Amino acid sequence: MLKKITYTLILSFLALNGFSQNNSSEIHGNFDLNMQSYQEDELIGAEAADEIILNNAYLNINYTKGDFIAGLRYESYLNALLDFDDSYKGNGIPFRYASYTVDGLEVTAGNYYEQIGSGLIFRSYENKGLGVDNAMDGIRLKYSPLKGVYLKTFIGKSRTYFTYADGIIRGADAEVNINEVLNFESKTRIIIGQGFISRFQADINPKFKLPQNVAAYSSRLNIINGGWNYSGEYAIKLNDPVGSLTTEGNNYANGNALMSSLTYSKRGFGIIAEMHRVDHMEFRSERAQEKQYIINYIPTLTKQHTYTLLALYPSATQSEGEFGTQIDVFYKIKKGSLLGGKYGTKIIFNFSRINALNGGNSYLNDNEEHNPMFVSIKGEELYYRDINLEIYKKINKRIQVTAILAKQSYNKDVLEGKTPGTYGVVESTIAIADISYKIKKGHTIRIELQELLADGGEGSWSMGLAEYTISPNWFFAVQDMYNWGNNKASKQLHYVNINCGFLKGANRIAIGYGKKRAGIFCVGGVCKEVPSSNGFSLTISSSF
Repeated sequence: MLKKITYTLILSFLALNGFSQNNSSEIHGNFDLNMQSYQEDELIGAEAADEIILNNAYLNINYTKGDFIAGLRYESYLNALLDFDDSYKGNGIPFRYASYTVDGLEVTAGNYYEQIGSGLIFRSYENKGLGVDNAMDGIRLKYSPLKGVYLKTFIGKSRTYFTYADGIIRGADAEVNINEVLNFESKTRIIIGQGFISRFQADINPKFKLPQNVAAYSSRLNIINGGWNYSGEYAIKLNDPVGSLTTEGNNYANGNALMSSLTYSKRGFGIIAEMHRVDHMEFRSERAQEKQYIINYIPTLTKQHTYTLLALYPSATQSEGEFGTQIDVFYKIKKGSLLGGKYGTKIIFNFSRINALNGGNSYLNDNEEHNPMFVSIKGEELYYRDINLEIYKKINKRIQVTAILAKQSYNKDVLEGKTPGTYGVVESTIAIADISYKIKKGHTIRIELQELLADGGEGSWSMGLAEYTISPNWFFAVQDMYNWGNNKASKQLHYVNINCGFLKGANRIAIGYGKKRAGIFCVGGVCKEVPSSNGFSLTISSSF
C-alpha cells in the first residue's frame, strides 16, 4: 500500500509540475462505471444479490512529458457484478507504470500489456467485458538497433485479479522488415519474426515430476504484394502437463499451432481464406487450470457477430485440439447497375467450420501416444459451423437496410464443457432485418427483427428491437427476446429490456432495466458464462 501511495504522489507531483511549467506536459484518462441491481426471478433462474446494488468502476490516468510516460488505473469492485469472478473484490491500484524512450531504447517498469506475433505463445491484454486482465508486472525493453529491425524483451509476473501468478514469465521477440533493412524498393514486402516465451515455476508436486521451465517458440512470415497479403505463424510449446494438480489426466506431449491467412483485395472486392490447427496449446502463467492463468491467445476462425441471435451460440476456441477453416468474400455491386441502384449494394459471404483433430484429445502418459493427424476434416467431430450472407443496401437518403441469413451448427457439449451426449449439436437457421429510417435531421429510428429457428438447445427465438436516436445527445431503445420454441412450456419466456442514454461531449450516461438470459458470452473465441439476471443498470463513461 505504501508503494502505491508513493507512486500516486510522485505522479501527481509530475503532473502539477508539468502544468506549472506550461510546456508539453499532458494528462489524459478515462472513467467507466457499471452498476447493476439483481432481483430474484425464479422463472429465468435469476438470483438476488445480498447487496442492493453491485459495482465495477475504473479510472485510468496517463501523464506524458516528452519521451516520458507514466500512468495508473484505480479499480473498484464493491462488490463485483455477478458475471465477474468473486476474486474481483475491493479497491486498489493494480496497474501502474512508468516508461521513457532515449536514443531508440524504450524502457518500461511496472505493468504493461504485450503480445508476441498473433498471440499463439503469449498475449497479455485487458477486456473488461470478459473479466480478463492478465497485465504483466515487471520490466520491458524495446529497441530498434537499425532501420527495419525491431527487438523487445520482458520479464515479470502475470496478474490474477489483485495478485500475481507464481510463474516467472520471460519473453523475447525479433521482427525484421527485409525491405527496410536492405533499403530495397519493391512491390513485394517481406516481414519475418521470431518469438520466445518461457515460464519458471518450482516443482513441489510430491507425486509427479513436472518441468520447472516450460518454453514456447513461434515463427511468423508476412508477404505483401499489391492487393495480395499472406501471413502465417507456427508455434511449438514444450511439455506442460495440463492435469498437474490432479491425480490423472496429465498430458506431457508438446503442443503446436499453425495459423495461415491469404487475402486479396481491390476496389469493390475482397477475399480472405484462413485455416488454423491447434493441438495442446494452452499456455498458463502457473500450473493451474482456471482461465485467469491463460497467457496466450488462439484467435477463433469464426465471424464475430454483433446481432443478438446470431451470437446466441458463439464458438469458443478449443486449445487442446481443433482444426478450422474460414473464408470471407466481400463484393460491392457498382452504383447505377440494376442490382446496385443509386447507392450501390454491399454483399458479404462467410463460411467457417471448426472440428476435432483425429486423435487430438488423447493424453500422453506412460503407455499412450499423442499423434493426431495434421489435417482433420472429413469424419471428425464437428464443433462449429457457420454459413452466412449479409446484404447492405441504402434505399434512399432516408432508408438503409441490412439483411442477413445464416445457418449454424453448434456442438453444445464440447463448446460449453458439458457431458458428452447431454445436448449434442444444435442446428439453427437465423434471419435478420435491420432497417434505419431518418425522420429528419438528427432524428433516426431503427428497427431490428430477428428470428432463430433451432433444433435442440433452448429451441427457437424471436427478437425485436426499436431504437430512437436524437443526435447528438439522446437515445431510447426497447428490446424483447422471446424463447417461444423452448421444449419446456415454463421456459417460453420474454426477456424485455428498456434502455435510454444521454451523450454530451466525452460523457455518456445510460440507464436500463430488464431481464438477461443465462448463456455464453464470447469475444474472439475467449468466452465466459453469464448468469441470468433481472434488475436495473447504470453505466457512466467519460474521458479527458
